[in-house]
Amino acid sequence: MVKNILIRIVVLLFFLPFVGFTQSIEEQINWLNNQVETLEAKKVEVQSKIDELKLEKIRKDIAEIGLPKPLESEEVISHLAYSLVYDENHEQAKWVVHIISTDIIDGKASRSNNFRVDTLIKTGSATEKDYFLKTKKPGDKNKYEYDGFGYDRGHLAPSADFKWNKKALSESFYYSNMSPQLADFNRKKWAKLEGLMRGYVESNNQQLFIVTGPILNDSLPVIERGENQVSIPEYFYKIALDFTNKKAIGFIMPNKDIKNPISSFAVSINDVETATGIDFFYQLDDELEEQLESQNHVSDWLPESQETDVTPIYQPSLPPGVFNTVQAKNYMGNGKKVTVKGTVVNARETKNGHLFFNLDKNYPNQIFTVAIWKKNIVNFSYNPLVEWMNKKITISGKIADFDGVPTMILDKENAVEFDEDPKYKMIVE
Repeated sequence: MVKNILIRIVVLLFFLPFVGFTQSIEEQINWLNNQVETLEAKKVEVQSKIDELKLEKIRKDIAEIGLPKPLESEEVISHLAYSLVYDENHEQAKWVVHIISTDIIDGKASRSNNFRVDTLIKTGSATEKDYFLKTKKPGDKNKYEYDGFGYDRGHLAPSADFKWNKKALSESFYYSNMSPQLADFNRKKWAKLEGLMRGYVESNNQQLFIVTGPILNDSLPVIERGENQVSIPEYFYKIALDFTNKKAIGFIMPNKDIKNPISSFAVSINDVETATGIDFFYQLDDELEEQLESQNHVSDWLPESQETDVTPIYQPSLPPGVFNTVQAKNYMGNGKKVTVKGTVVNARETKNGHLFFNLDKNYPNQIFTVAIWKKNIVNFSYNPLVEWMNKKITISGKIADFDGVPTMILDKENAVEFDEDPKYKMIVE
């Protein structure tokens, strides 16, 4: 079909000079416009066929590599770009597998928000009434009042992962792909994890197999006011596989407002299998499967700017009165002097001569910052930009709120202690 279009273009260009001998300028313009419209229609037709083939390839890859092992009693439901097993007892998917295609790099389709029942679920999927009630406002048939049950309709396979194809994106809004998630979880760290996966695809120009789901058990609470009593998961998991480069990773995150960085929730796929009882990537050769599922190299999955990130110090390992960079946020803006310990992973000098240091996490995901104003640099007998980098430091002072980032402003050298060099000792007032 593409070849035919090219032939049409060549023929059009060949006969164009002769058209002018028998037609007026206006007629030539109209004739050419008609040809353009015809070619545009053919282009749309060809692109549609290309997309169909890409979706067919995705389903083939999922079936041959990405599909978790279903139980004998389970039915695999396949849509255009993802597959799932639905758990009727919990009214949500046990797992959803999809592929983040490299086509998302140029994808421009926007959210449809057409949430709807999945008619392929024979027992019936969850519905809108499992998440909120909607009633028409008196006197205005086009406006509604909403009575929410306190949970987002959290996508398991994210709609943004299908932005290259409108049909696939639309199907991501089936209720079989939804699970109750607290807003502070769904819209914050969970969304960042989803973005991290897309960022990997864009940075490496390599597709990813993604399996996502809730960790389900019989003791979970349910949405009491909902029509089908949907279970409320306490934890969600996501695993990723770059099959070409033989890299894999897993994440298990609690369904709550998370303060810790995403990297602190990284686990191996083996760990996810233990937590869920699901056998992932079971169709691979046993040796390769174990090689992939035992990996937990979170630095392979971080953007280049975050490759030097470190996990905040485990809080219970610190002495009383000393806090890690995550707990430090609890003391932001309270005016009290506190002691914080972390690793300097980034340092910079502004054009105004001020010094800024990020502990444990780099910009733009920084979780704790130290600042030294230019006027106070003379109070240091060494260059902090050099001496602090990649070292664990313990600092003491008040924590200010700088655009939501806990920031400690230091003005004296004796407020800092280095683990590596005992000559620098913190003086606590």
